[in-house]
This record gives sequence, structure tokens and C-alpha cells, in this order.
Amino acid sequence: MEPKRTKYDTNPLDEGVAERAHESFERKRTGGATEDIAGQTHPIAHGTPETSRAQIADEAPTRRIDDKVTSYPSIFVPPAPRVSTTYEPTRMQSADIYQPPPVAPLNVYQPPPLPLTYKPGSNKVAGLGIPERWALILPYLPFWLAIVAAVAELLLVPRTESKVRFHAAQGMALQIVITAITMLLTFAGFASGRWTGSGLFQLATSIFLIIGMIRVWKGKPFHVAPLDEPRKWLDEKIKPRK
Repeated sequence: MEPKRTKYDTNPLDEGVAERAHESFERKRTGGATEDIAGQTHPIAHGTPETSRAQIADEAPTRRIDDKVTSYPSIFVPPAPRVSTTYEPTRMQSADIYQPPPVAPLNVYQPPPLPLTYKPGSNKVAGLGIPERWALILPYLPFWLAIVAAVAELLLVPRTESKVRFHAAQGMALQIVITAITMLLTFAGFASGRWTGSGLFQLATSIFLIIGMIRVWKGKPFHVAPLDEPRKWLDEKIKPRK
């Protein structure tokens, strides 16, 4: 009785396929034995091997490709620059270009140019008519003469001559301090009968004034800082005569 087949049984092989395959395999196994081939073995001829270096003499010489622009330029070799047909003016050197002289900014005071024969300290002081050097050293002379010269300069020299008025006021304040200390030491000498302190002080102040005169004569700064306040007070109180 044949088995019942359904629509899901789609095996195209029949049931006798395995048996027929087994019978066919058994028949082939019972065939003739393998025959031996007698005779001398001969080598098989092979052609000459071809390698990349076999015909090195026949190779073409190496040619550079970066000296000429071919139809397929390399991305690593820039092409030759093209000759520009645009006119370019000749570039001028910076030294050949006219540069105007520097001009001072507006609204800034510019002192007048000094004469060719100008020498520091040789100009005349307004109100005195003497060279500036002499006007600067007069307030540092020893004794009472310096105070008189300083007062005269503060009365006659205008405020535009700030340097002369500075040394006049400073010299006057310095002479007043020296005179006051000298008088105190003199009275102390009368009381004690010893004049050593007064003499040493006068010697030291004389050397100090001489050094100040030399510095002022050479145009070097000479500033006594402890006398700034008295100097300013004298310069403000003693006004120049109009």
C-alpha cells in the first residue's frame, strides 16, 4: 500500500533512489585492477623563465617627467608659470620715493630754533642783562652777598626764566639756613668759650657752596631736596617787578 501523500510532501525523489545508487556503486568496485605503466621516465621540457630583470638591457632609459608639462600633469609637480601679458609698472625702491619731513603736531608749543653760535649758559637773562651762568652762581656765593643777589634776581627776573628763579630761591633759602645755624653756633661759642663747632660748620658749608657753584656753572643739576618748601614759598612771595 502506497503511503498517503499530501500537498506538503514535495520530495521529488522516489523511494528506490538509495537502493539503485548502492547497487551501482557495488558494480564499479568489482571492476578491473589498476594497470602499471612500464617505461623510462623522461623530464618535461620547460621554457626559459621570464622575470622582470631578464631583459634589462632592452629596457628603455629612465625619463624625467617633471621637466615638461604633459597632457596628464602630476598633482605633485607644479606646471610652468605662464608669461603674463598684463603691464606692470616698475617698482620703485623706498629710498627713491620722496618722504616729506616730519611735521610737529598742531597746538603743540615748539621752541624756536637755537642759533648756530648758541652755547649753554651764554644767553642773556631777561631783566638782568648778564649771562645765565653768572646769574646762576650768584645766589651760592658765601656771606651776605649771596642773599642780596638772590633777592635782586627774584625781583628783576620774570617767571619765564624759571631756571634762574629756581636757583635764586634755593640759594636764598640755603643762605638763610646757613646764616641761622652759624649764628647759633657763634652764640654757643661765646657761652662755652669754644669755637671749634662754628669753625667746622663754616668750613663745611663753604665747601658745599663751592661744589654747588661748580655744578651750576657746568650746567649740571644741583637740587637740595629738604629746601623745596622754603624755595617754593620764596618764589611765590617775591614777585618780579613789572
